[in-house]
Amino acid sequence: MSAAAGAAGERAEKRRTILGIGAGNAMEWFDWNVYATFSAFFAPQFFPGDDPGAALLKTLAVFAVGFVARPFGGWVFGWIADRRGRKLSMALCVATAAVGSLVIGLIPTYAAIGLAAPLVLLLARLAQGLAHGGELPAAQTYLAEMAPRLRRGLWSSLIYFSGTAGILVGTVLGAVLSSVLTPEQMGSWGWRVPFVLGGLFGLYALVMRLRMRESDTYVAEENTRAGATTAAPAPSLLRQVLAHPKALARVVFLTSGITVAYYVWSVAAPAYAITARGVDPAASLWAGAGALVIFMCLLPAWGAASDRFGRRRTLLVPGALLVVLLFPLDAMISDGPTLFIAMTVALVLIGAACAICPALYAELFPTGIRAAGLGVPYSISVALFGGTAPYLQQLFAEIGRPGLFLGYSVGLLLVSGVAVYLLPETKGIDLATAGAEPARAAR
Repeated sequence: MSAAAGAAGERAEKRRTILGIGAGNAMEWFDWNVYATFSAFFAPQFFPGDDPGAALLKTLAVFAVGFVARPFGGWVFGWIADRRGRKLSMALCVATAAVGSLVIGLIPTYAAIGLAAPLVLLLARLAQGLAHGGELPAAQTYLAEMAPRLRRGLWSSLIYFSGTAGILVGTVLGAVLSSVLTPEQMGSWGWRVPFVLGGLFGLYALVMRLRMRESDTYVAEENTRAGATTAAPAPSLLRQVLAHPKALARVVFLTSGITVAYYVWSVAAPAYAITARGVDPAASLWAGAGALVIFMCLLPAWGAASDRFGRRRTLLVPGALLVVLLFPLDAMISDGPTLFIAMTVALVLIGAACAICPALYAELFPTGIRAAGLGVPYSISVALFGGTAPYLQQLFAEIGRPGLFLGYSVGLLLVSGVAVYLLPETKGIDLATAGAEPARAAR
């Protein structure tokens, strides 16, 4: 094969990797987060009553319950990724998420089928939770393994870049629909549009993922695994994962504050501004869309900075600034422009963790347990802290004590900051040797 043909093949492989990861991840995040974005519109359809705030709280409770399934998804799909391949796991994840989204978009309302409506909503949300719990660890692992060693931070920023693109499409769609439809139309059928589209888009993402090849790092691990003629039983993998308690704890504590900040400012902020601060729905959603565009544009820069200056150093400074600015940023929210400014500042700072952590998580675990090892503690932390964040924020706003939630957020961000400070530096390590002494392997 000529050098030109080899280079062309490498570029084609890179495009398949980016399209497969990007399309599938964007679809999953779109499906997962349009629930929160449109919750204010469809809450009365499943939880009717005279108090819109109470209906929204119940809807957000289902949003939080969906996170309960994520650790199970992290384990099931993580086991598949570590024992059957990253590609198969990612394909199953995207298919499961698409089905869940389509079901939500087609559920009859409470007025039509009674209690069965919120029950089906809950089951569909649990299915999405399983898929999303498996998507991130499998996709993060695959992308880290496919990336050039010294550009892993830049490549890993694709996870949140594509995911945020999915959120952005959902937010823009919400802004457009709320601008052209009446409130009655939005509550009646407009909210169904994103869920149906998400299910259909999942078919395209599935095709993209089936065209991808397995990562070389995983293939090499499979070839050297002793007696690997059949898949290892799940208890064997579990014992291997539990043999790395320090790495597991690092993922939990590092994720705890980051996930609260992320879900509050990137996903729930427009709905919170609408219900708790009385901001116009269309203005709120457009403000959120604008802030997400800026957030996306800066993610590759944060990832590249971590490749040059190190993971720890690039995480500590923006994290400290976020702690200092959290209360003032929340106090700013009063209309569309101030929401845009507050979201932009918060998301610029949050973006450092979002860009860097996918690479960092992968660098903490050996290849044979990488997907399950990062997937389970990550999903547990997101379920405990990220999934409950919109609910707690709305609850404290309802009782007139929003400062309590902000204090809770600052406390968890400090926990994440300590976890970052205690991390070994892992930039540039060889993933084939990751998980033992990453600090010594750093370049």
